[in-house]
Amino acid sequence: MRPIWLYFENGTYIEARSFGAEGTKTGEVVFNTSMTGYQEIVTDPSYAGQFVTFTMPEIGNVGCNEEDMESKGAWCKGIIVRQYQSEPSNFRAQEALHELLKRFDVLGICDIDTRYLTKMLREEGAMMMIASTEISDKAELAERLAASPHISEVNYIEEVSTKEPYEHRQGHYDARAFRYNDAPEPQARIVALDFGVKRNILNELVQAGIAVEVAPNATPAEELIARFEKGEIDGVFLSNGPGDPLILKAEQAKIKKLIEAKVPMFGICLGHQLLSIAHGYETYKLKFGHHGGNHPVKNRENGRVEITAQNHNYNVPDAITDIAEVTHTNLFDGTIEGVRYKNGPILSVQHHPEASPGPHESRYVFGEFLKLMQETGNK
Repeated sequence: MRPIWLYFENGTYIEARSFGAEGTKTGEVVFNTSMTGYQEIVTDPSYAGQFVTFTMPEIGNVGCNEEDMESKGAWCKGIIVRQYQSEPSNFRAQEALHELLKRFDVLGICDIDTRYLTKMLREEGAMMMIASTEISDKAELAERLAASPHISEVNYIEEVSTKEPYEHRQGHYDARAFRYNDAPEPQARIVALDFGVKRNILNELVQAGIAVEVAPNATPAEELIARFEKGEIDGVFLSNGPGDPLILKAEQAKIKKLIEAKVPMFGICLGHQLLSIAHGYETYKLKFGHHGGNHPVKNRENGRVEITAQNHNYNVPDAITDIAEVTHTNLFDGTIEGVRYKNGPILSVQHHPEASPGPHESRYVFGEFLKLMQETGNK
């Protein structure tokens, strides 16, 4: 390990230790309260442009493996942990966490008071920071941070989206058999627009009985509408992804065309936000966001409370009730977690029903998408 220096936009300056890649990186710092699943978090494309502070004090103890990758790489700028365990002990481990971080050029930061950082972020909100194994001078770090673009100014979707379409054919993970399930016989076919999709979302769509073709974010709306009208697909899925949805003008315009064409759609996280914006209701930024695996959400259709996985800094406005029925509400702060639109066959959720990491109490939502497409029919 070697020293690493951190400077936050509020003026906080900290020296810690580094266990991952080396270099200098800037990004937005958030905190995640999940107790397990650090590899899934590190490889979630939605964290592109961010540093993730883990509230779980010990990270690295079970190592990493290929099966638990949520994408083909690790996209966050870095992770911040209280204590790093460099020698994993788990029969599924194929490499240590620091090896994965080095492979994908992600900073690992440890020997730091993560409780202090979490309190700071809760009180002051998510903020930009710079971390460097090369620069220790506080003034130089401050200068570089000030000159760097804010996360709200960067389109990270261009970085994380697939460049070529592909078929996804595996179901969800069977923890008893230690393998992914084979795809069941499909009852519908969709295109999943990849804004930074997690693998387990695709797994759950397949497990629900949906054949999934993953397409680049730049796929034209006209192509999707034509395929829907020809009966080649039954709907479109809008994935999770990183960054501020308000800057994604091309995606907003594309989704608006799909809405007008009455294409059945389902959105998760960023997809949920983009649907709101495309309908004319702009998102707003939360103070420090929702990141973790223990957020209670009330299903307003049956009154049940689901413990959910969450990862977002932005939310749809309450005014969305003008055009949509609210299906889910966050019990921590009352924010909207799910809607069903009145003007077409469209539903979306802000939380992550696929979990990974987190509980699976919201998994049924994938089946609701299938049911929506079946009820709508391909007309």
